[in-house]
Amino acid sequence: MTAQIIDGKAFAANLRTRIATEVARMNEQGITPGLAVVLVGEDPASQVYVRSKGRMTKEVGMASFEHKLPADTPQADLLALVERLNADPAVNGILVQLPLPDHMDEAAVINAITPDKDVDGFHILNVGRLATGQKAMVPCTPLGCLMLLRDRLGSLAGKNAVVIGRSNIVGKPMAQLLLRDSATVTVAHSRTADLPGLCRHADIVVAAVGRAGFVKGDWIKPGATVIDVGINRTEDGLVGDVDQASVEKVAGAMTPVPGGVGPMTIACLLANTLTATARANGLPDPEGLTP
Repeated sequence: MTAQIIDGKAFAANLRTRIATEVARMNEQGITPGLAVVLVGEDPASQVYVRSKGRMTKEVGMASFEHKLPADTPQADLLALVERLNADPAVNGILVQLPLPDHMDEAAVINAITPDKDVDGFHILNVGRLATGQKAMVPCTPLGCLMLLRDRLGSLAGKNAVVIGRSNIVGKPMAQLLLRDSATVTVAHSRTADLPGLCRHADIVVAAVGRAGFVKGDWIKPGATVIDVGINRTEDGLVGDVDQASVEKVAGAMTPVPGGVGPMTIACLLANTLTATARANGLPDPEGLTP
């Protein structure tokens, strides 16, 4: 058996096309979705990411607002900027690029964003809404994983899923999304006993642990779907949390690194901005872009 490679790059391109179509329809009603991205400091990876976000935001017809602040900016100044963006009707989505400089309290900054403009889905109210099955802004990477799983498997009801990793950004919201789709979910982590044995019973494995090549082929149930969220820089280039060479011999389908989950993150950021715009204007949620 050789696993089908799930092409996240192609899926994300199609998703952006759908978003551009919806943006054009909003434009006809005099509505232009706007995304504001705030970058503090000179982190090279963050700079590349922010440039990509800005370019793709404009490509789908949205307004892009970029705010770049020096690394020594006082936290009070950043919070004042967030407050101005909260009050700006042209801004439907606000994203403060993480990580922030050490002198800043990330939680305080994230929770200063109006929840309905929190397109990263990190605000404590959105976390609570997701956990209790209410309408929420959903973190982009788990949302992208869910879209790929639904596209591959259709209904997830009754599937056994193992999420490896319990971060607030990926692991926990991923588990909540799988539960909402009626999967049976186990969240595993560094202290989980017999993790390989646990994975061997899973129809779905989502690896988000941050360790290169951690998940091996002999951990995988034949025919299972494996979603690799990891991005690890090694001497061999970018690799995921999954040992692709061994896993692809057993799995039914898997995402590669690069070209799997990664491209979905920005596409889902745009999807969240579109959803936030629709809700702000009393329109229905765009079809297929929310859990």
